[in-house]
Amino acid sequence: MAALALAAVGSLALGTAPAAAVSAGKPVTDFPHPGLKKTYDATVAYKSEQKAIDDGFERTDMCVVDESPEKLGGMGYHYVNPANIGSTDPTKPASVLYAKNHETGKRELVAVEWVVPNTGQPKPRLFDHDFDGPAVIEGVGDVYTLHAWIFKKNPKGVFTAYNPRVHCACPEDAAAPAPTHP
Repeated sequence: MAALALAAVGSLALGTAPAAAVSAGKPVTDFPHPGLKKTYDATVAYKSEQKAIDDGFERTDMCVVDESPEKLGGMGYHYVNPANIGSTDPTKPASVLYAKNHETGKRELVAVEWVVPNTGQPKPRLFDHDFDGPAVIEGVGDVYTLHAWIFKKNPKGVFTAYNPRVHCACPEDAAAPAPTHP
């Protein structure tokens, strides 16, 4: 249940909806910050969905995609580890994100995400980069988020929330609720 409530974590979109699937693409190998190598090493085992689930990440079948006029792309399916919410440890993201490969039909790891509740503190930073937000996410609350596209290249940047190369897999997949901005 926590995973469903957190499926929209980090979706700073005006709206979300399903779209066509795409190939997961090539991993990022030229990290813009050396700390991202630690993140990669700590999460590369989650290329196996089952390993992520075994390690406490709760699978969701809600895919986050931007529906704004700008069509920024998607984030994919969020698998959330509630124990990691609030962490800014490079090796403990709160979510691992998957996109369905349209050729194989399987989900592939594309990114990771940190989620920090907004308690009135200054905006969190990691890898010399400010978190996005705060945004109010239904069922989660007021949070800051930071995405790192370390398993699928994002032409908009490693730390950009949406990736134009990621889309939801199937029309029958549920869309995550859109957050509201204070």
